[in-house]
Amino acid sequence: MSAPSIRNVAIIAHVDHGKTTLVDGLLKQAGTFRTGEVVAERAMDSNDLERERGITILSKCTAVTWKGTRINIVDTPGHADFGGEVERVLGMVDCVLLLVDAYEGAMPQTRFVTQKAFEMGLSPIVVVNKIDRPGVDPHDVMDQVFELFISLGATDKQLDFPVIYASGRQGYAIRELGQEPKDLGPMLDLIVEKVPPAQGDLSAPLLMQVATLDYDDYLGYMAIGRMLGGRAKVGDRVLLAHRDGKKEEFRVQKVLGFQGLKRFELAEALAGDIVAFTGMQNLNVGETITSIAEPTILPLLKIDAPTITMNFQVNDGPFAGKEGKYVTSRNLRERLERELKSNVALRVEETAEAGVFKVSGRGELHLSVLIETMRREGYEVCVSQPQVILQYDANGKVTEPYEDAVIDLDEKYTGPVVSELNRRLGVMREMRPSAPGRVRLEYRIPARGLIGYRSQFMTDTRGTGVLYTQFAEYGPQGADIRTRQNGVLIASEEGMSNAYGLFYLQERGQMFIGPNVHVYSGMVVGIHQRDNDLIINPCKAKKLTNIRTTAADEKLVLAPPRQLTLEYALEFINDDELVEVTPQSIRLRKTVLDHNDRKRYEKKPAEVDA
Repeated sequence: MSAPSIRNVAIIAHVDHGKTTLVDGLLKQAGTFRTGEVVAERAMDSNDLERERGITILSKCTAVTWKGTRINIVDTPGHADFGGEVERVLGMVDCVLLLVDAYEGAMPQTRFVTQKAFEMGLSPIVVVNKIDRPGVDPHDVMDQVFELFISLGATDKQLDFPVIYASGRQGYAIRELGQEPKDLGPMLDLIVEKVPPAQGDLSAPLLMQVATLDYDDYLGYMAIGRMLGGRAKVGDRVLLAHRDGKKEEFRVQKVLGFQGLKRFELAEALAGDIVAFTGMQNLNVGETITSIAEPTILPLLKIDAPTITMNFQVNDGPFAGKEGKYVTSRNLRERLERELKSNVALRVEETAEAGVFKVSGRGELHLSVLIETMRREGYEVCVSQPQVILQYDANGKVTEPYEDAVIDLDEKYTGPVVSELNRRLGVMREMRPSAPGRVRLEYRIPARGLIGYRSQFMTDTRGTGVLYTQFAEYGPQGADIRTRQNGVLIASEEGMSNAYGLFYLQERGQMFIGPNVHVYSGMVVGIHQRDNDLIINPCKAKKLTNIRTTAADEKLVLAPPRQLTLEYALEFINDDELVEVTPQSIRLRKTVLDHNDRKRYEKKPAEVDA
């Protein structure tokens, strides 16, 4: 297949604006699935975590053939925490489909991904999606998009963008509002018409940069990227330039192309196409595959620096090794090193303490997805409170990361939200109605002010509010923020909790555990009503005597415990606490488990000050 009959396009958008659903529709429109084949909704979200959370985490390639033209489509994540995935795959494509929700309009992540596309010189095709929703205003959305492009410094060519209106769920697209909707054919026609044909010199030496990778137990590493020049077929000997300067020669075992949800073997890979190679011993994202005779080594991908860091350490609690398969520091180090190969926005550093690793990422979600993935693989790990990464400006002053927050909520809940954001050093930039009875707030707030806020926000808005955040810049460091107002309830001894012990502790605060839960000394089992920590015994049993009392047959009614999710646990803990994550449990604990040791540790700083 010659390069002019290939189109390479990426679909970018804010989270939950319908990218993956639209890709499903394009695959069906192009006849990828046979008649009667059962296809799961959001078929491109093949990862269990992606299906459960309803978001795209990993960039994925697919392809359709439409009227003799091969269209390679890259589905990208919509959340800013996975921006590293977006940044590295945009180099594979010649155009982007920018999806904008016809109801919500241009949101923070829309700005982020569009800016990355413009920096690479890519021109957009704007898709106004979800036009079948009630209360939409596509004209107002187009005005927002145009203003966004101007604010990002778009060129005249980028401002002269084509527009198409669509409903990914209903499976139709129209060029002009008011046209009769039929199917998604007009969108595929527009891609063939407006996206420039894939460029590549077939006579040049082989050149490809690894944009993403995969691993197969049978095939080994798979290097996925766009052929920038030359051609390659099975059996060719080629050169892989590693990021550490080492060079590896290998024989191409398989050349794989994409079609729908499957990969298929190609006889030859040509310049301009998106393909996968196998046969190498080792592989990292951003490395170069090139000709041995005329090697060209491309610079490594430039990725924005992380803003959040936390410590990963070996589980040293009393229950260590009881639920997990991988529990040693060697297991933890190997897993983090393996993650670095594909997760380019992640940073891992060794610390002075044995078995403790400093892991930095784009945000809490970025790191929590890694922790959840490791947990499902059988790892036990303890993680500390997320901390922002501070920097120094040209004058030597400390700066901290600031984020832009966009909040959509019911009008009646505005008061408590505004009050809390002001307490967390947020500065309101705009407040406007977004829909009947709803308000949209825009804030600039320190990133540390948002740590621990999402769960409180959901409580304050009774679950009806929507909070989006996006890294903005590094600015002057603000005053201290006290994020958690309450102390915690700490178990005093190891044992099994019971209804009797918990019943009389309920008035002290909200519990994280119910009856028949194994606890240990130093484990956090609830939230105290006051601002100090309290040591309690949830394992206290009723003393049995042969004397009958009036309270003998009292019914013990327990309030349901608060469910601990990983995100809530990471937001909740203080700097002297850890989240213990195992394949079966999520527990909170004090860093120092023994109460007497903890008291001595608390007294030491005071003695030093004196």
